[in-house]
Amino acid sequence: MEDKLCVEVSIKIPFYDVDMMRISWHGNYLKYFEDARCALLDKIGYNYTQMEQSGYMWPIVDCRIKYVKPVRFNQVVNIAATLVEYENRIKINYRITDLETGVCLTKGYTIQVAVDLATQEMCFVSPEVLLEKLR
Repeated sequence: MEDKLCVEVSIKIPFYDVDMMRISWHGNYLKYFEDARCALLDKIGYNYTQMEQSGYMWPIVDCRIKYVKPVRFNQVVNIAATLVEYENRIKINYRITDLETGVCLTKGYTIQVAVDLATQEMCFVSPEVLLEKLR
């Protein structure tokens, strides 16, 4: 199960993501997290389409980003996403590193909670469908 809980994706920072200093705009880091999160959810077999089909949506209710060093135009970075909690919520840790040097550039996390689509009520325990995917 452990290898199911982590995924890595690499991207080359495009020009349209950077400001006049050729540094990625701070809001784009959430997009990079999302790229890795989607790959992780695909890997465990519970992506956003599958979540909806199972009767739940999983909005992000909290996130944190620690900008360590800037991500720059044309830089190739690796984004690691690791599922660290799933019993009562989904917490995913992220680490963005320079692909060439391995130097940490950014780290953070997101927290998502299950919401029943039928009732629109937040669940205080993760639905069985998620737990089954992780067994």
